Amino acid sequence: MSGESFRDILAFLAVARERSFTRAAVQLGVSQSALSHTVRTLETRLGLRLLTRTTRSVSPTEAGERLVQRVAPRFESITAELAAFDELRDKPAGTVRITASDFAANTILWPKLSELQSKYPDVKIEVAIEPGLTDIVAERFDAGVRFGDQIAKDMTAVRISPDIRMAIVGAPSYLKKHPPPESPSDLTAHECINMRISMRDGVQAWKLKKGKRNLQVRVEGSWTFNCIYPVVEAALSGCGLAYMPEELARPHLKSGRLQAVLKDWCPTSPGLHIFFASRRQSSSALSLIVEALRHRR
Repeated sequence: MSGESFRDILAFLAVARERSFTRAAVQLGVSQSALSHTVRTLETRLGLRLLTRTTRSVSPTEAGERLVQRVAPRFESITAELAAFDELRDKPAGTVRITASDFAANTILWPKLSELQSKYPDVKIEVAIEPGLTDIVAERFDAGVRFGDQIAKDMTAVRISPDIRMAIVGAPSYLKKHPPPESPSDLTAHECINMRISMRDGVQAWKLKKGKRNLQVRVEGSWTFNCIYPVVEAALSGCGLAYMPEELARPHLKSGRLQAVLKDWCPTSPGLHIFFASRRQSSSALSLIVEALRHRR
């Protein structure tokens, strides 16, 4: 049976249920004349009269009543199933793959998304710890998390943290043997703990700023890592000076296990953002995650 026949039967059922072309037309959002034409077309196609019409009433014929009894329950079942599909579509579900640095995963993603996932068990979250600037489209990630100034312009980005101040720190045991630097140029005389986010790239420069002066300082040292948490541990162990988000250093600064240097040269970086391809239609699961992570001042 064609889709047109289904629509015609639905129109007939509305008239049979309401016992009125006028009320059925209002319910269906069509004109009374168009509805009458639809029912007559169905009767012609079936070769049976389905409705008895008088100036005052409309009622199903024997054939019409049989059609109502046999077909209406099936249509109701189909309608209910389609409604269930709508509910399933609107209910957040599926796997969302996110690439993020270890810092973002530990300080933002895990604290916020662990609680969300317990409320939405049908949402599966896969986090890949990757310090490099991954191409989320090529690598088939649904989203990525990076600092605001690291995100391509063709991506949709949503802020998930406030701006992040950086810090240069060292352990008291290290600074006791090496005089604290008084200017960025003094860093060349220090053991510095480096980060290399990808084997294809060089070690990351330390971005420093004082007033209108912006520097990118290349430092040297015996240790290089591709994640920030080993950098913290190396600094605590007295291996050298380290450049890191102040948030990671703060508890150790408070306890005295680390000391800050060059404070007036440490910049504030754009906050972390979750980003995804602008041209890609977001799933309900990804939309849920974005809203859960969104930074609210």
